[in-house]
This record gives sequence, structure tokens and C-alpha cells, in this order.
Amino acid sequence: MCRNIRTLFNFSPAATDEEVRAASLQFVRKISGFTKPSLSNQAAFDRAVEDVARASRKLLDALKTGAPPKDRDAEAAKARQRAIERFGQARG
Repeated sequence: MCRNIRTLFNFSPAATDEEVRAASLQFVRKISGFTKPSLSNQAAFDRAVEDVARASRKLLDALKTGAPPKDRDAEAAKARQRAIERFGQARG
């Protein structure tokens, strides 16, 4: 899976449509090999992003779990800590 695609299931608050679309865009970019498609491929690319977003939203809405929802801020803090451990302290 593409590193830039993040898990969207079981968070509080739930994933927004913008987050679902952003993940869908990353997925289509990855499988197509295009960061920005040519004009001749733009319509197909955009259609694929919308199709993947629609399917992803349908999936997220249908999934069930007994686990408590994850807190976005806590998960972001864990990700920042992992990045510091991996790459060192951020310069600022």
C-alpha cells in the first residue's frame, strides 16, 4: 500500500469525505503511475478517483467493529513520535 494512504476506519470523529477523496487520489496516482495525468487522460483519472472514493465511503460506512474508536489527536501524536524516532528531532 502507498505510504501516504492512511487508515480511515474507526476514528472519532469519522473520516470526512475530503479525507476519503484524498486517499482515493493517492491510490489512483499510485496504480496509474501519474502524479498529474495528461489532458487526454484527465477525465479517466478524475472518474477513477470519484469511483474509488464512492466505493471507499461505501466500505467505511458498512464496516463494523467492537473496538472503541481511535482518537485522531492521540494517533497523530504517536505518528509524530515514530517519525522522531526514525528520522531524529525536527528542526525548527
